[in-house]
Amino acid sequence: MRLLGLLASVVVLVLVALASLAIGAKDLSFDQVWHGLFEDTGSYSDVVVADRLSRTVLGLLVGAALGLSGAVLQALTRNPLADPGLLGINAGASAAVVTAITFFGVTSLSGYVWFAFFGAAFVGALVWFLGGSRGATPVRLVLAGTALSAALYGYIQSVMILDDAALGRMRFWTVGSLSSGNDSTIRQVLPFLLAGCVLALALARPLNAMAMGDDTAKALGADLNRTRALSMLAATVLCGAATAACGPIVFVGLMVPHVVRSFTGPDLRWILPYAAILSPVLLIGADVLGRIVTRPAELQVGIVTAVLGGPVFIFLVRRRRTAQL
Repeated sequence: MRLLGLLASVVVLVLVALASLAIGAKDLSFDQVWHGLFEDTGSYSDVVVADRLSRTVLGLLVGAALGLSGAVLQALTRNPLADPGLLGINAGASAAVVTAITFFGVTSLSGYVWFAFFGAAFVGALVWFLGGSRGATPVRLVLAGTALSAALYGYIQSVMILDDAALGRMRFWTVGSLSSGNDSTIRQVLPFLLAGCVLALALARPLNAMAMGDDTAKALGADLNRTRALSMLAATVLCGAATAACGPIVFVGLMVPHVVRSFTGPDLRWILPYAAILSPVLLIGADVLGRIVTRPAELQVGIVTAVLGGPVFIFLVRRRRTAQL
């Protein structure tokens, strides 16, 4: 039954991706989409399809990364309402971008990507160190991430207040958008996203063992320190690369794994594949919705996911029976 549901999720993802290619300031017919994909002659509609294809591919990759990183972090921290921002990864990426803009004069997206990624990676490593490294526990990691996030966001706000140029550029980047989707951006983040996805999926069994408690996990042969370190690495690589490419996009990594857990149960061997498929459905669907509601302009996908995610988050928190890990 769960396998059938996974196949149905793939079909839904394909349909949403086709909608992303067809819907925008100018809607395209299925024939035009098909022509742009397989018989490109450089016409206006073919150029539009090519542009939307890059955007859709980026949405697929980033959505899968956010869903997987959210699921891994929820398992790592044993907190079903955890998301990739919990350990300071988004804050690290944002702090690196504002530093690049203000002190290094970086103005291009290709420059933001590397600063954001390494900022996220540095903060992820620092959280691991402050959380006790080999003696890290879920509570220590969350506390370290929360403290660093508060400090970094204070730094970000201070710099933005003092630098109008940083304020203008950061205001766009921090909203979260797939409009940066192009071949160059995809090539830069693709190796990190693929490596992070493979690592996250490989952690399903040891994370399942850890969910039964440290003593039981040790009895089953799980290496707790290695599993926690690799989980932090996977979440940092996935969320860091996704944030670098699109800016911080909220709620996707929180909502999808939590909803998936409600019908798959706590087994990460099913949660992770479902999250990798359904998170892009949510992200690309939100992007399509943002193009429709303010046509011919567009509403950034980060705003749409925040508007949709707020009520869902409140619902999840108020549920009497929150899905347990």
